[in-house]
Amino acid sequence: MFSHFQNTLEQRKTDGTLRLLKPQVEGVDFYSNDYLGFAQNKELQNLLLKEVIKNPCLLSGSTGSRLISGNSSEVVKTEKLIAEKHQYSDALLFSSGYNANLALFSTLPTRHDTIIVDEKIHRSVHDACKMSHAKKVKFSHNHVDDLERILKNQNGKSYIAIESLYSMDGDFAPIEEIAAVAEKYNAFLIVDEAHSFGIFGNGLVDKFQLQKKVLATVITYGKALGSHGAAVLTNDVVKSYLINFASPFIYTTSAPDIQWRSIKTGYEFLEMNNSARIKLQHNIESFRHQNLKMLSSANSPIQSILISNHDLLKRTKQTLLDEGFLTYAVFSPAVKEGTERLRICIHSFNTEKEIMKLTRIIKEFI
Repeated sequence: MFSHFQNTLEQRKTDGTLRLLKPQVEGVDFYSNDYLGFAQNKELQNLLLKEVIKNPCLLSGSTGSRLISGNSSEVVKTEKLIAEKHQYSDALLFSSGYNANLALFSTLPTRHDTIIVDEKIHRSVHDACKMSHAKKVKFSHNHVDDLERILKNQNGKSYIAIESLYSMDGDFAPIEEIAAVAEKYNAFLIVDEAHSFGIFGNGLVDKFQLQKKVLATVITYGKALGSHGAAVLTNDVVKSYLINFASPFIYTTSAPDIQWRSIKTGYEFLEMNNSARIKLQHNIESFRHQNLKMLSSANSPIQSILISNHDLLKRTKQTLLDEGFLTYAVFSPAVKEGTERLRICIHSFNTEKEIMKLTRIIKEFI
């Protein structure tokens, strides 16, 4: 009865790509998304603890979806704060970035529309497209001319999906150029800022003041902010439409208020701690100066090193682990076959000594 499942899993085990849930291990963190160290920051933890002591009800469950009993004053106030911070008219909170993307792309486009996605867009967008009745078309990664070529041939409405900073390659989208092309063809641009929010202030849409050219921006809080959840930044019409028609929003129990309070407190802490961003950029620069051949942009906290040989990639990761360094080896199908890589995440709390030793070990293998 389960032979197909078992055979598929056995094949992955043979290929050395079987995914397993493993307990957390001690080591020097070069693999988490805690870019600014906020998830482990004692000062931030104490701020949240004081909030809970003052109001223990923050820890209680929400009791239902937001359309029934889960729409607390806490989540409403947090959405208002987020919208103001990002200079959008409205924000809608979700339990995760995956759910936010699922809601946007499964709900807004119709069967007469086209979703044009960067070929390296996050898996959540691809899954959302399967739920949508719209046509999906890929354009070459960060290739504005290819995007325009596709847009020229569309009849109905077009939705463009990009990330401002890509999570596997660690490179930036030419977001201003893409926004200009979207505007030229009256296309709706949606930007996922999961890996740029916090690292670059309130994200690159905010940095380049593109709010009026971007239909919706997705901000996630489980990375630089050290919290959890996500927000869709948009206008009041799109927010209302999602509330009425987005299944991932309608049928999900709202998170407890502590999640919304931690996001609110995180924004305040982020504004008070610019030094963490400065230290992060210093560490990225130190890593880049070691002259490793990387796929990633110069000031990205994600630095990917191409090692397409499976055995070599596994040996590199294991040697680093034996030396106390936690890194992430990315195999196909998470990335295209032949583009397997060692994905290094740089943090504000990494030391110069750790960075030097890490890169020295990597150089022994490539």
